[in-house]
Amino acid sequence: MHYAQQEFSVRLQWGLDAARLLSGQADHCVVVDVLSFSTSVDIACARGAEVWPYHARDDDAQAFAEARRALLAARRNRVQPSLSPASLQQLADGSRLVLPSPNGARTSLASCAAGTIAGCLRNAAAVASHLAREGGSVLVVAAGEVDKDGRLRFAYEDFIGAGAIIYGLSGSKTPEALAAEAAFVLARHDLENQLGLGASAAELRERGFEEDVALAAQLNVSDCVPLLRDGAYRALEALAEA
Repeated sequence: MHYAQQEFSVRLQWGLDAARLLSGQADHCVVVDVLSFSTSVDIACARGAEVWPYHARDDDAQAFAEARRALLAARRNRVQPSLSPASLQQLADGSRLVLPSPNGARTSLASCAAGTIAGCLRNAAAVASHLAREGGSVLVVAAGEVDKDGRLRFAYEDFIGAGAIIYGLSGSKTPEALAAEAAFVLARHDLENQLGLGASAAELRERGFEEDVALAAQLNVSDCVPLLRDGAYRALEALAEA
């Protein structure tokens, strides 16, 4: 994990430890948690919201939200703002939302790159275009899934989401990055079905969150580039106007 692959300008690694140990050796870090943190951040920020990542929905989360005059996202449901992307489609402009997540949020907070971005399939081209304009090295961190015992496991949807962003980048790419790019190219014309066959999507569908999978599988429908600054994700355009 300590090998940063610095001879390559586009790199891919997995999980919290990658963000914590390797992000400081790249100019940009892109956190990819397709189901559902990154997709939720994209939808919320595109609507003019600020999203504060938080490691877990625990007893301290409410106090954290109150200190920032923000709404604490509920446990996943379709009615209240939550980690369900579908629940954020009507979020009001100017909303402030604390979004706990054991994967994407924790990985975001672990990043110490100069620029940390939430990337997903929806905004893959927009994120890649921004990175191309900025220049410099890029570490793409696929968040993966964390089992109840804390072990990180492969998440197909994050591999494909990372590949979609890498596909839009030029420069030298690690073998891992090239593999993700190739997987995306193979899946890109059938993304909803491909993601739906994965373990994470199957679990969501069993719980009745089919719409979350459909939203997460949409490719390049968003121009939003959510950038983490001062603890919150905000759309790049909003930061430029501030």
